[in-house]
Amino acid sequence: MNRVRARLVVVQFLVLTLLAVLTVRLWQVQVVRGPKFVVAATETRTRDVIVPAVRGPILDASGRPLVRNRTALVVSVDRAEIERMPDGGVAVLKRLGAVLGRPVKELRERIRPCGPHVTRPCWPGSLYSPIPIDDKVDPRQALQILERQEDFPGVMAEVQAVREYPLGAGASQTLGYLQPVTEDELKKRSKLKANFSGVDLVGRDGLEFVYDEALRGSPGLRRMQVDRMGKVLGVERQTSPVPGDILITNMDANVQKVVDQALAKAMKNAPKADGAAAVVLDVKTGGVIAIGSVPTYDPAVWAGGISEKDYQHLLSEKAGLPLISRATHGQYAPGSTFKVSSVSAMVRDGYPLKGKYDCPGVFDVAGTAFHNFRGIGLGVLDLHTALVKSCDTIFYKAAYEMWRRDGGLKPVKHPKEPMTSTAKAFGFGRKTGIDLPGEVPGRIPGRAWKKEMWAAMRHLSCTRAKTGYPEVEKKDPGRAAYLKRLANENCLEGFEWKAAEAANLSIGQGDVLVTPLQLASAYAALVGDGRLRSPRIAKAVVRPDGTHVQEIKAPVTGRLPIDKGTRDYIRAALSEVTSDGTAAGAFSGFPMNVVKIGGKTGTAEVYGKEDTSWFASFAPASDPRFVVVVTVSQGGQGAMAAAPAAREIYEGIYGIKGKAALPGGKPVERLPKISRDGTVVQ
Repeated sequence: MNRVRARLVVVQFLVLTLLAVLTVRLWQVQVVRGPKFVVAATETRTRDVIVPAVRGPILDASGRPLVRNRTALVVSVDRAEIERMPDGGVAVLKRLGAVLGRPVKELRERIRPCGPHVTRPCWPGSLYSPIPIDDKVDPRQALQILERQEDFPGVMAEVQAVREYPLGAGASQTLGYLQPVTEDELKKRSKLKANFSGVDLVGRDGLEFVYDEALRGSPGLRRMQVDRMGKVLGVERQTSPVPGDILITNMDANVQKVVDQALAKAMKNAPKADGAAAVVLDVKTGGVIAIGSVPTYDPAVWAGGISEKDYQHLLSEKAGLPLISRATHGQYAPGSTFKVSSVSAMVRDGYPLKGKYDCPGVFDVAGTAFHNFRGIGLGVLDLHTALVKSCDTIFYKAAYEMWRRDGGLKPVKHPKEPMTSTAKAFGFGRKTGIDLPGEVPGRIPGRAWKKEMWAAMRHLSCTRAKTGYPEVEKKDPGRAAYLKRLANENCLEGFEWKAAEAANLSIGQGDVLVTPLQLASAYAALVGDGRLRSPRIAKAVVRPDGTHVQEIKAPVTGRLPIDKGTRDYIRAALSEVTSDGTAAGAFSGFPMNVVKIGGKTGTAEVYGKEDTSWFASFAPASDPRFVVVVTVSQGGQGAMAAAPAAREIYEGIYGIKGKAALPGGKPVERLPKISRDGTVVQ
């Protein structure tokens, strides 16, 4: 009996102990940690959805879209949720692949993170953001996903804005493209992180990059009530996104189309051409009316994820590096288009503007014969005719005399270097400051530059002077021997600025490199008011309701070092190039009575390649409003490739052979009117 009673006591004790433990635990859950569990329970019934803002469009000066948005049903996958599933999301992706008609392998490739050894397609953005895998979904497919959400956890289907490019491949390097935000980018760009929705794309090049903050807008928030399966029961709270601003440019879509067609034709007519570029500037304002570069690409290739084949094509030298704009990144010897700077240098150095100068077929520069084009002498000329007929030897002689006055190989303490200093004053050798990323500065050589190059390359030159070029000798022994002699010369005396280099500089050859945009900017200052302007593509930023945010003007960055009389003299000479000079053949039959074109051809020699073809021009010649510069790499003589392309551009602008791209022959000056709903008032 005592044993039974003892057992009952033990049982009672155990029961009381368990009740005490349960009571304490219940008190902890309900009282101590109650608020936390209430919040957790609430969170399981709500879901925050970031609503991305509609990105602002990019318009031309008349309000025509250069970049716009189209609505599309987009299917996205939450990679983090997929990976938490027991099977790694294989079953969900199989069902999704069946709905979209895509293999599971392709879906897995699209959601994997990009890396050094990962080929496209892959996801270059944040791994914590929904990953779009298809932006061409039809409503039937979207409904299958939305109505069977329990079969597609971590998968979303919703209407989003997708970027569209009405010009196709036209001006693609200028407009830019969009890509997902990377984790590194979020860390580096504080403003982006503060205003990032998690699904936004950001500009990666061109105007999309430079004006990204204005175009992107601000995201909204939608807090939804959902059941345990993720089905939406209702919207608890919603904050509307703020659309991005509208970017209005100085560009004209019609002129851009004319430029693109002219460049394509120039490439076709020059069999060895490997690239071309053109710039159309407004002389009065510095606005960029059109800017083209070929080879080019369609920026829509980035939408929805790019394939490895397309990605490698964009990076391929064989394809001509289509991502790179030759207008702002292409550096070429300018040839005779550079002579406007050389004439200015002569005048600054005391040579009479209206003097007479001998133009022999050949001129001796420190023991080296420098020839005119085809070795033809043109007799005694003034500088006006020297520009029209493009005499070289006048400039060789002037450059050689300047070099000698500076002390030659033993320079004076402060050499004047008129050719070099004048070229720099024309804006060559430095960036124009255009509102595009990655512009290159070009190169203007001189005594200081030569010393810097020698210091940087001396070790390599001296090494090559000893070892030679065995890799070249196998294919071309003569070339290898020449390179070895050159290396030895550079090793011993590479710091010297030689007479031949000074002579080559005067006609835009040798080590001179300029971009088409730099040349256009210099010519706009020359035939305009003498002020150098930093060209601007953007004209204004406008809110979606039409209110103005910012007017963008091309800032003045300098002034040409010559007076108006000298500028007018040079402009008058260039005005005869198309009728009596080197471009007369290219402009034969052009109605100069309708609009007279002035300009300068340029033919720059490139070792081992065909010549670079240039034409820098302006119109109307009497009161210039447009500057058009065209260059065709490996296009041959300036009059053979670049000048005909420029003629085609002018024909399009003024409507010589059809409807005028710019009725009245003037750029659009007033901003287009934007209504309160964001549409352009015609």
